[in-house]
Amino acid sequence: MNITVVFFLGLIIALVGVIPPGLLNMTAAKISLKEGYSRGIIFSIGVCVIVFIQTYIASMFARYLSNHQDVVEILQRVAFVLFVLITIYFLLIAKSDIKPDVEPHAKSKHSRFFQGMFLSSINVFPIPYQAYMTITIASFGWFTFDVVSMLTYVTGAAMGTFVMLYVYIFFFDKIKNKKFTSQKNMNYIIGSITGAISIATLCNILMDM
Repeated sequence: MNITVVFFLGLIIALVGVIPPGLLNMTAAKISLKEGYSRGIIFSIGVCVIVFIQTYIASMFARYLSNHQDVVEILQRVAFVLFVLITIYFLLIAKSDIKPDVEPHAKSKHSRFFQGMFLSSINVFPIPYQAYMTITIASFGWFTFDVVSMLTYVTGAAMGTFVMLYVYIFFFDKIKNKKFTSQKNMNYIIGSITGAISIATLCNILMDM
């Protein structure tokens, strides 16, 4: 597989995973608003270092699973059910207007970097998410588990995470009061994303039957 394609697959998949407002992107935005863009970028770099490691672990896990197809088939069905439930929740049930309010405490650039690493390390969602997505794109023939492809994908994932954090850092102050960033609309965005993943998963399951 062309490593450029693999890189952009990693970038897009990671970027999509960071679109919904959460602890990492909202903290990056808060830091940039209170202390300047450079501090927000330092924080984001710390986040991406851990994302790189987490995505590589996920790729290794996915490579192991790819050699045990029976386990993969079970996980695909479980993931399909989970994504459908998440889609239903965000599109039909979730209505609360939650506004994350993370108050930054650390002041030095070094502490911001390590704060980014710490907060990213306690956010373990990228590992199962990336493991599932790498298995999925591999099943479509878009990804292989050789060292070059894995490192290329992991680098793309780290870059995709940084791009979305960068967007939050530089544009959050301009869009925070817009309709687009309301919790209701963000719920619809998350639900649409998980719905698309559900459809892709269902197609993959049907193709394997």
